[in-house]
Amino acid sequence: MLGGCATVTQPSNSPAPLAGTVVPDRSFNLTPSLGIPLEKLVFWGAYAAAAYMILDPKSPNWEIEEAPFPDNHIHLALKMKRYYAGGAGEARVVFNRRARELMQYGGFDAYEVKEYSEGMESSVLGSRRVSEGVIRLTRKSGQGDQGSAPPATNIPDKTKNPLS
Repeated sequence: MLGGCATVTQPSNSPAPLAGTVVPDRSFNLTPSLGIPLEKLVFWGAYAAAAYMILDPKSPNWEIEEAPFPDNHIHLALKMKRYYAGGAGEARVVFNRRARELMQYGGFDAYEVKEYSEGMESSVLGSRRVSEGVIRLTRKSGQGDQGSAPPATNIPDKTKNPLS
């Protein structure tokens, strides 16, 4: 990218003369015998910035979609971000963490995992890990069913995108 911008020519209608390179031919001298050219610093800085934007280490590794079913059943679908740096084996942990959050938020005593599966979803851009399952939120016997599963649309902000 910087190679194409090595020289700048002056347009015919420009009042100020433009000459030279976009990145000056200078270097940072770390020691008397070691200097790093500015062009390399700019190149590696752009490379690191692009890698950071793609990996985005602060974003959650998992995207969770929820669908409430009758009788306090909730379907959870998890998708891992396509490009990641770690966290490939944590699908079950994230699934159980979200089930506990829903249990506590809805005032239930426990949850049962009715179905659970893990796999890979392929696409042109690469594969991504997926996981899905159904949980049933339960209460202690004798309390009756005084509530229902919390609606997926009224979940507090802090639990919508849990960091994993």
